[in-house]
Amino acid sequence: MDATRFEPQDTGFAERVRTSFAKQGAMHTIGATLGEVAPGRVVIELSWQAGLTQQHGFLHAGIVATALDSACGYAASTLMPADAGVLTIEFKINLLAPAKGQRFRMEGTVLKPGRTITVVEGRAYALDDGREKLVSTMNATMMAITGRDAIKN
Repeated sequence: MDATRFEPQDTGFAERVRTSFAKQGAMHTIGATLGEVAPGRVVIELSWQAGLTQQHGFLHAGIVATALDSACGYAASTLMPADAGVLTIEFKINLLAPAKGQRFRMEGTVLKPGRTITVVEGRAYALDDGREKLVSTMNATMMAITGRDAIKN
């Protein structure tokens, strides 16, 4: 899906997303960093850490889901007004292969933006010894929230 076809409502969307990401304790806790921020698309990157694995040494599915959820939420946020916050209202994740690698890339790409509801696709890739492998996909529904001081980007 080509996210470049979307026109952001807020010209300062990239700075707004980066500022919001910096406040997110969960992403800080797992060591995730924000990579690409474009209209309708966000990439989050993560290095393998022993503390994020399950019993076989693979990145835990909960960590994959957490980072993909954030990538999807921020992708939706890039197309929303400056005063809108974003909350996930639903997601489905498919775990396609063990998340084995030194680094991981979580991509969120808007499929269908809306005034209130936005549908986003997420993809998680493991980078292992120079090879890249799709390890998970996510379909997520995001909701724009306005008029609530407690929910702002």
